[in-house]
Amino acid sequence: MVHLRSGHVSIAGDFRENNEDRCFEDPQQRCFIVADGMGGQAAGERASELAVELVARKLEQSIDFESDPPKKVCRLIDEAVASANGDIMALGEDDPNCHKMGTTIVMLVSAAEKLYVVGVGDSRAYRLRGGSLEQLTIDHSLAQALVDSNTIEPEEAKTHRYRNLLYRYLGMEDGGTGTDPYQLEPESGDRFLLCSDGVNGGVEDAALTEILRQVDEPQACAEAVIAAAQDGGSQDNITCLIVDVL
Repeated sequence: MVHLRSGHVSIAGDFRENNEDRCFEDPQQRCFIVADGMGGQAAGERASELAVELVARKLEQSIDFESDPPKKVCRLIDEAVASANGDIMALGEDDPNCHKMGTTIVMLVSAAEKLYVVGVGDSRAYRLRGGSLEQLTIDHSLAQALVDSNTIEPEEAKTHRYRNLLYRYLGMEDGGTGTDPYQLEPESGDRFLLCSDGVNGGVEDAALTEILRQVDEPQACAEAVIAAAQDGGSQDNITCLIVDVL
């Protein structure tokens, strides 16, 4: 069994009245989720709440975290996200207050000595290993699509007018299928960061790397990341979840 420890912080930030981010830490340290909701009124909050609640419950009901092989775990993660996507879409159609609501989701799952990372939208997962920071997920934003097509440079994407426009998220027709979980072999000392875009909107990767290197305890590290994002002028809700491999 992979031994993990974690900590998280989620705040509305300095420019938003409501916090539409949601965060989940499985008490048994098998599943960790961050979701960033979007939509009018309280719809974004409802979408992110549903994503976290439904995906966590589905994984708990379907996965044998002690023995399921990787292929099965990947399929069950994909099915959990797809099921949540369907429910979010259905509520958006039935409830006028939830019309066009949606949410990103990024998660880390620990099962049978392996770790799995999944991201839909522009919430991110990073891994710090050997002092080097690697982004494990790809932003499903129009700005990132322009980078991938070599239309703009990565630096331009950070301030591009399409950086917050998503072409994939939960709450749209094809938002929850084909998640293609990223399978990882954990190593002692690995540190994972799951975050909403409020983090990378306020902290450059170099500064983020230094915080993740220097602050040992995961809860204290999450607090330091949030403080740095605020100080850096993040204009969104800010959520940070740190997971360490012991």
